[in-house]
Amino acid sequence: MNFLAHLYIADTNSDSLIGHLLGDFVKGRAFLSFEPKIRDAILFHRRIDTFSDTHAVTRVSRNRISRQRRRFAGIIVDVCYDHFLARHWNRYTSEPLADFCQRVYAQLKRDPMREVAGIQPVLTRMVAYDWLGGYRHLRNLSIVLDRIAGRLSRGERFVGGIVEIESNYRQLETDFLSFFPELLAYSRNYSGQYRAEASEEGTEHYSPKS
Repeated sequence: MNFLAHLYIADTNSDSLIGHLLGDFVKGRAFLSFEPKIRDAILFHRRIDTFSDTHAVTRVSRNRISRQRRRFAGIIVDVCYDHFLARHWNRYTSEPLADFCQRVYAQLKRDPMREVAGIQPVLTRMVAYDWLGGYRHLRNLSIVLDRIAGRLSRGERFVGGIVEIESNYRQLETDFLSFFPELLAYSRNYSGQYRAEASEEGTEHYSPKS
């Protein structure tokens, strides 16, 4: 999942927003240097990623991507799912997406932890260009995907990735609508039942992708 889904889940579970955002930037055992609330949120972020990456529905979504861009299918699906979350926002909360975005931006900007792990420049751009709200529009997804391609080795093969979403739009939307309620249920269960255990395990075990 990408920024919007992670921050929505963090907010839904009254969790650390900045910790979930840091989950994309703090690698390996570096999370151990943070205070417990931030550390737990980073671990929660990693668990969400693992659940998402190994789920049968997201596997189906990745297999919809053409062989030309299959190597980047995970990135395409992550960004695409945030698009569908934005488009179907009212299914999951009564708070308007625009209000959620502004509230989350304000909280993130006030958090003193924003200075760590090089996150301040990212946060500045996120707020200035309304990344979270912008996921509603395919033209913004196209820009996001091509920018990611520009940072990747042999990323030229990834440029134009928006065509993968456009060509499989309804199928990917159906995948998302099937998957996201399961992710929310997993997140509620994790937050309510497994957080303490996961935090203890996290000092020795963590997701390889992190």
